[in-house]
Amino acid sequence: MNTPDRIFARRLFVGGGAEPLSNQMIEVEGGRVTAVRGADAPGDAPAFDIVAPGFLDLQINGAADVQFNFDPTPEATGKIAEGARVGGTAHILPTFITAPGQDYRQAIAAVGDALAAKVPGVLGLHLEGPFLSPERPGIHPAEAIRPMAEEDIKAVEDAVKLGPVLLTIAPECQDAGVIARLAKAGVLVFAGHSAATADQIEAAEAEGLQGATHLFNAMSQLTGREPGVAGAVMFSGKLFAGIIADGHHVDWRNIALAAREMPGRLFLVTDAMLTLAGTAQGFDLLGKAITLQGDRLTDVTGRLAGAHVDMVTCVRNMAAHGGVTLAQALHMASGIPAASLRLQDELGRVEAGFRASLTCMDDALEVQAVMVDGEIFTQG
Repeated sequence: MNTPDRIFARRLFVGGGAEPLSNQMIEVEGGRVTAVRGADAPGDAPAFDIVAPGFLDLQINGAADVQFNFDPTPEATGKIAEGARVGGTAHILPTFITAPGQDYRQAIAAVGDALAAKVPGVLGLHLEGPFLSPERPGIHPAEAIRPMAEEDIKAVEDAVKLGPVLLTIAPECQDAGVIARLAKAGVLVFAGHSAATADQIEAAEAEGLQGATHLFNAMSQLTGREPGVAGAVMFSGKLFAGIIADGHHVDWRNIALAAREMPGRLFLVTDAMLTLAGTAQGFDLLGKAITLQGDRLTDVTGRLAGAHVDMVTCVRNMAAHGGVTLAQALHMASGIPAASLRLQDELGRVEAGFRASLTCMDDALEVQAVMVDGEIFTQG
């Protein structure tokens, strides 16, 4: 790890879905990009075939043999961020899924400590549950799912003071006014593990709902007479959504449909578990045995249990199967998730004044290095 003051890109994707520029020098100082200019040769600067805005993964449960639910500590967040960098991810929201009672408070404390310690790559927190629908638990323990209580609302409101908080809830299972209150406090509220109707999603959006978690998965579906969560999110002109482009969670035709209907709103997530960039071939998830078969994680019934995919693979998959260009796929891994967090003026572009967070690859889209706020981490 070091802090170079220049990076040379033979092809630079500046962001926003724009096609690349050739032979560009990116100048860095104090963790920020200070200039981007044309250059004939790299000189003594590190040089890469492709440089793009650093990837953001807003839904990652674990990596490098560490699962955030099992070890909600600042050290664990650092290990997960390190594992995510293997796939080109510069910044993560460590994701804590449904657990008993108020166990999620440990995750809030861990991310707060990680942010205070400036652990590289830790951007904020994603709480996925326990405030979900018992009708759509997915792999989450149904017995721990419950509505938000007053003390939960206060805990999440306080967490926003530490950094960005994305909260996945089932809107139809919460009391009236909860979403509006959370949104006013700055919480980024997403619908997920939800059986809501389209009308309920529209009402939640009016209160401040910002998006949806893993579009199509663990939510009510689009039908002829009821659009469900999936249809309502695509129909909306404002709601964001993460999607898992691993070839297992969502049919490629649905991914391409969502990309076509949601330009600038659909972004990539991995939903990765501890097996990513790790050695484990299985683990116990709150009493359920999860095994890795190829690149698919399932329980004994065959139900998907998170994912075993990195962000650069999702980018490759989008460009190959999602009906988008490589530039657009890269934007789905960087600028769009940044915008969903309201960080579009800091991350997601390679431009003077933006944070110096970059994903550096070869022409085969193999990750060679990741820069995080000016610090470069090489792969291999």
